[in-house]
Amino acid sequence: MTSSSIVVADGKPLVWASRIAGTPLPARVAGSDLIWSLSAAAAGAGRSVFLLGGEPGTATRADHALRARFPGIRIAGHLSPPFGFDTDPGGFQQVCDTVTAAAPDLVFVGLGFPKQERVIARLRPLLPQTWFLGCGAAIGFVAGVHSRAPGWMQRTGLEWVHRLAGEPRRLMRRYLIDDAPFALRLLAGSALDRLHTRKATP
Repeated sequence: MTSSSIVVADGKPLVWASRIAGTPLPARVAGSDLIWSLSAAAAGAGRSVFLLGGEPGTATRADHALRARFPGIRIAGHLSPPFGFDTDPGGFQQVCDTVTAAAPDLVFVGLGFPKQERVIARLRPLLPQTWFLGCGAAIGFVAGVHSRAPGWMQRTGLEWVHRLAGEPRRLMRRYLIDDAPFALRLLAGSALDRLHTRKATP
């Protein structure tokens, strides 16, 4: 999103494309890793966090998991909104009111793209001093509702296969119809850019 203050590569194709283009990114930075490292930093700095997302009950379980992992962490609140809340003006407003009233320093928004980006855009003017992180399925990982792929699958860019196997009905269209063509175009475009750069270099 162009309105983001910081953008990181939360996908292997972005890392591969950067290498093909000759401007390699140092590493993949996944939201499912950031939720742990930023929670640790928040606990050490006395900052508060809010967990927004996941199926019913997921944010509550993630709250308990973070408190167990980081005893000093301040959880300002947690909420797993019902499906379709973002299409109901009253429901959307209630979610925003809950988060705003908690006044957290950091909000983990795990609602999936592009819903979480729309929610963040709505909340940012209401909480101008708060940081927001769109973290996809990370709240579910922390809660133990979903399991992350083995390390070798993460390193080789196959984490999506693990997630697709676990949630085929929800993720099939996203991964196979929306994401796969985009990834292929990204890689091909990076290769062409690299080729044109080499031809233009005297």
